[in-house]
Amino acid sequence: MYINNKVLIGKNDKTESCIIPKLINRHGLVTGATGSGKTTTIKTMAESFADAGIPVFMVDVKGDVSGTCKEGVEQSWITNRVNELNLEGFEFKKYSVNFFDVYKKNGLPIRTTVEKVGSRIMSKMLDLNDTQEGILTIAFQISKDENLKLINLNDLRQLLTYIGENKDKYILEYGNITSQSIATIQRNILELTQQGGDSFFGEPELDLYDLMQFDFNGKGFINILDAQVLYKNPTLYASVLVWLLTALYDNMPEVGDLDRPKLALFLDEAHLIFSEMTGELIKKITQIIKLIRSKGIGVYFISQAPTDIPDEILGQLGNKVQHVLRGYTPKDEKAIKAAADSFRANPEFDTATAIKSLATGEALVSFLNEKGEPSVVERTFILPPMSYTSAITDAERQQVIQSSRFYGKYITDINNESAEEIVQEKRTKQREEKEAKIKAEEEAKQKAIEEKEAAKKKAQEEKEKEQKLKKQTKVVRQIGNKVMNKATTKVVNSIWNKIFK
Repeated sequence: MYINNKVLIGKNDKTESCIIPKLINRHGLVTGATGSGKTTTIKTMAESFADAGIPVFMVDVKGDVSGTCKEGVEQSWITNRVNELNLEGFEFKKYSVNFFDVYKKNGLPIRTTVEKVGSRIMSKMLDLNDTQEGILTIAFQISKDENLKLINLNDLRQLLTYIGENKDKYILEYGNITSQSIATIQRNILELTQQGGDSFFGEPELDLYDLMQFDFNGKGFINILDAQVLYKNPTLYASVLVWLLTALYDNMPEVGDLDRPKLALFLDEAHLIFSEMTGELIKKITQIIKLIRSKGIGVYFISQAPTDIPDEILGQLGNKVQHVLRGYTPKDEKAIKAAADSFRANPEFDTATAIKSLATGEALVSFLNEKGEPSVVERTFILPPMSYTSAITDAERQQVIQSSRFYGKYITDINNESAEEIVQEKRTKQREEKEAKIKAEEEAKQKAIEEKEAAKKKAQEEKEKEQKLKKQTKVVRQIGNKVMNKATTKVVNSIWNKIFK
């Protein structure tokens, strides 16, 4: 509930646990065992933030957060909680909601382009080793240098094929490129496509400012990413959330300290983000969490235990809600101790003991005070949501989707010219040039053969002509000799006759 410029989240018989709106961007953590009431808590927080005029983005891995768009109904546990906490002004109502879904079934498509995701996150999505990641980085650089837009996975596939066919052209400038690594990347792209990952890439891409909208009453919209299917692919799930954090950090301007943030994110099953992302990506996420609050963004992680969150990030989370944890094993006890140690102690009870004895809907809470300091941990009951607490029907969901102000903007795919078309043209031109070269070489070869045959034939004809001429000359000589001999004989006889007759 939003009351007196404070966000009321929980109460006990002595104190109210409130988050100060201007400190919502100091991030937060909601943890607890399965069935402890985390979903109710994040619904209550999201509703209260929206009432305070703060747009919300929340991930729904089970589908029950969808009821936020529908007015709540009387239930015994809600009535009892309202009465026990003496909640004045509590009323059932619905909230302005936009549904999004990577797979385009249970919400408007949430999309971005391959080049906006970047080679680092893309390498994680494709489960590449360091060598293969290096090749992918080269591919992204070539796409930039040659103005080849990478919008979807087909663009990336075509570009990799083109690079493989022309690797000798690129090796000296960009580094070693092997056909084997390219083949592996191509195979992993195919696997990602078969898992439906290609749905995440395309246009129109999500305009981040569309997540920061208000309804006609000035209340923040609650944007719900349906992750019931996405959650089953942990790497893609984590990649989408890391991309969103990165995109907000890279694109939102610095705004300093605001009266209230521009957007609050609730990222469920946060342990997947940190188990799927390692090394440099964890460092990047840590940096983002440290600095993104100056851009008016608050991030709230939801997981089972604080130990699911890296220590450097855990230290940045100022507003904490801890539901019950159960200590069955030494590992469980270690997680409970770590959770207890993350709170500012309350002398009225032992924090670790309290964590193990909390009832459903009850939590240990510590929010930042006006000075930005963590308050003493309080044992408190979380307020019930004012919207519907179960999942809505498919028909109800589709009605909300189709009535969204962004339905016309995102529902139709756009197919702008990108690397796929340009590379196909390049490959077609190369193929035509190669075919023309081969044809020219064959024609030249055939011409050479023909010229050789013609020369040979001409030489043969010349030889035959010469032989014929020689033969003719011989005959002429023979005839001439005969004629001469005959003439000589005649002359000699004539002279003989004159002398001796």
